[in-house]
Amino acid sequence: MMEIRQLVIAGVALALVIGVAAVFFASGDPDGLESTALFVQGEKTLTGDSPEEGDPEAIGAGTFEYEAPMPDYTLGEDAGKPGEVMAIIAGIVISLVGVFAIARVASAGKA
Repeated sequence: MMEIRQLVIAGVALALVIGVAAVFFASGDPDGLESTALFVQGEKTLTGDSPEEGDPEAIGAGTFEYEAPMPDYTLGEDAGKPGEVMAIIAGIVISLVGVFAIARVASAGKA
């Protein structure tokens, strides 16, 4: 049982190290999902250009709105890199708690 606990602790520590390091290497450009949302909203074309205002030929001029709990993996523009680090740590902890909760429920059903 102790080996499993050590493995979990090592895994969480590794996730935190990678997550925090990723903050400093991450690109500010939109990812695929965000890029698709911009295209659907008509704020971007397939070539990456902004469509002209009032352009009837603007493809993807539908509506799509979603506000993430921590947009762009940050706690706000004023927080800067420390806010990004805190958002990553919060995401890892929330994911870990969710996985353990699901595992506990799943293992309780087998007993």
